[in-house]
Amino acid sequence: MCGIVGLFLKDRSLQPALGGHLARMLGVLSDRGPDSAGFAVYAAPQPGMTKLTLRATDRRAFFHLGNALDALGNDRVSLHPRATHAVLTMPDGSEAEVQDVLAAHPDVEIVGQGARMELYKEVGRPERVAERFDLPFMAGTHGIGHTRMATESAVTTAGAHPFSTGPDQCLVHNGSLSNHNAIRRMLVREGQHFATDNDSEVAAGYLTWRMAQGASLGQALEAALADLDGFFTFVVGTGTGFGVLRDPIACKPAVMAETDRYVAFGSEYRALVDLPGIEDAHVFEPEPARVYFWEEAA
Repeated sequence: MCGIVGLFLKDRSLQPALGGHLARMLGVLSDRGPDSAGFAVYAAPQPGMTKLTLRATDRRAFFHLGNALDALGNDRVSLHPRATHAVLTMPDGSEAEVQDVLAAHPDVEIVGQGARMELYKEVGRPERVAERFDLPFMAGTHGIGHTRMATESAVTTAGAHPFSTGPDQCLVHNGSLSNHNAIRRMLVREGQHFATDNDSEVAAGYLTWRMAQGASLGQALEAALADLDGFFTFVVGTGTGFGVLRDPIACKPAVMAETDRYVAFGSEYRALVDLPGIEDAHVFEPEPARVYFWEEAA
């Protein structure tokens, strides 16, 4: 069944409250996906810096990784653990030496990267996952989230959403793809590796593959309408905003609300009712087979 939320802030004065709004939206949709949850939050970039979101099954791994990073002698490389995840911030140009350190710590894996995106996901009820990672206290420009009810693959942290599709980009999915195994085999032949049996990971991999061929994200989503069979709603976070796509039948629920202060997405309207000014919002159901994008003004 699953639940999806998204919030894009037009009004900068709302940015300190982004995490609080997302956390409440995820909590409302807990009954749509009580197995696991995840979210991506986008904050203003630090010029010349890149962030890696890391995950470890044993949090002690971050202690050892932090010591190894300190040994680099670069005081602009920092590691900030947050429960089972950590955010590693590094200056552009230091990627090679940081990757060498990470290669020596196979118990730590990268789950997302970019100048703005931090990505967290874990097994457990969504409201508890949000609390565990301090989502209510996070600020940012926009974010997306997912509550999962596993129907086709195991309940694991790796199987939780979002799935990263590239730098500052990730995907959450509600629905089921009927041809994901065929698409997976094709993508494996193209050199992709998959960590789970989750069809949503295949959808993320498909977008990555299309964009590697030169397609824009919008073009990749348009191509998905022809290549991916089944029923789905995708919400994709990017460094500048977020996009929405429903399959041509659009049997999965989706509702959006737009005001002059924000654009919000929810699998159900009840996820949006606590947003400021919702009573005056333009509330609508996104059309089937249409790609929507909301991005920051240039």
